[in-house]
Amino acid sequence: MVEQITELLKERNYIKIKSMVKDMYPADIAAILEELPPRDITILFRLLPKELAADTFTFMNSDNQMHLISGFSDKELREMLDDIFVDDTVDIIEEMPANVVARILKNTDTETRKQINTILNYPDDSAGSVMTTEYVYLHKAMTVREALERIRKVGFVKETIYTCYVTENRKLIGIVTILDLVTADEEEKIESIMDTHVIFVNTHEDQEEVARKFSKYDFIAMPVVDNEERMVGIITIDDVMDVIAEENEEDFSKMAAMSPMEDSYFKTSVFTHAKKRIGWLIFLMLSATVTGTLLTKYEEAFKAIPLLVSFIPMLMSTGGNCGSQSSTTIIRGLATGEIQFKDFFKVAFKEFRISLIVSVILSLTNGVRIFVMYKDFQLASVITLSIIGTVIIAKFIGCALPLLAKKVHLDPAIMAAPLISTILDTCSMLIYFQIATMVFEEL
Repeated sequence: MVEQITELLKERNYIKIKSMVKDMYPADIAAILEELPPRDITILFRLLPKELAADTFTFMNSDNQMHLISGFSDKELREMLDDIFVDDTVDIIEEMPANVVARILKNTDTETRKQINTILNYPDDSAGSVMTTEYVYLHKAMTVREALERIRKVGFVKETIYTCYVTENRKLIGIVTILDLVTADEEEKIESIMDTHVIFVNTHEDQEEVARKFSKYDFIAMPVVDNEERMVGIITIDDVMDVIAEENEEDFSKMAAMSPMEDSYFKTSVFTHAKKRIGWLIFLMLSATVTGTLLTKYEEAFKAIPLLVSFIPMLMSTGGNCGSQSSTTIIRGLATGEIQFKDFFKVAFKEFRISLIVSVILSLTNGVRIFVMYKDFQLASVITLSIIGTVIIAKFIGCALPLLAKKVHLDPAIMAAPLISTILDTCSMLIYFQIATMVFEEL
């Protein structure tokens, strides 16, 4: 498709291009625009119908958005902003430099500018920062006919009309769906058909908690209220999908011992990549020196039985893998809300039982292998006992650290594979050398 459009642009066959793109999804058009040079981006964008152009603009990356804005006249910018929902305008503003933001705000009407500033004033990652103020509200004294007339009048400029919100003195008192309205008698009052059991979120509630509520209740929109339960906006499912993607990306970065990135991989400079990674790498490297100190302490044991050294990588790997399995499982449970800190002992006991099963299978497998290969019962016993001890402690640390991080308001994702593995390297060596020293008393 990109090659075809590029060729048509070279031929200046704009009529055919228009017929090709007029029925395409905005996200697909935005993806095509990313592949085009700046001059062709401008030409193709101007060929789009007005509403399609506005929808496509919200899907474009910030570089292309800024390129187009710089080429817009004030009239063109004002017309496009009129067709974009307020929450999408806020998303655009957050990615733009100050001079572009000033121009965008200058070309919005007073009411829209007020709504934009309201959203921008909420803390990052809060429900208020991702909500839209464009929703349909009704009054309980309205009839169904009056409500439908209002929806027809204002619905085309609202984010969604599937769910309408009933307010009284700005306080949220109920909700009513389009299905409720079209199946009810036209003279029936809204008060008699509205659902007063409303689930909502506070403006300062964390966006991750908002995403959990959407998942739990299968909502497509959720009302947002302030501390006095006055309705200030709604959050729609498309915004929640963006939140989930953002939170997942942040967690993946932390689980890989990196600071989260602001931009995509290719847009982030080499220096920034290195800066985001080096802090954790230094910490983990220095932490690993504890394991090195332990190795020197038991140097005499190595001299007496050099074969002991060959089993160190296997034990360290087993401990790290077992700990990572537990930590990943618990981190996911914390993210979905299934696991809470109050479940600490319940989780620890479950992981202990799992560790018993896993450690027995692993230790017997290795014990038999070592006895067959070396015909040394003492060595097989040392490895068997070391694996059991390592797996048990690894499972406990793997489940405990994410729960403790959550308790002290840290992101549990930082207690993932790299950090867990570094801690367990030291623990597994301590267990191994203590057991070896006790079994081989002559050491």
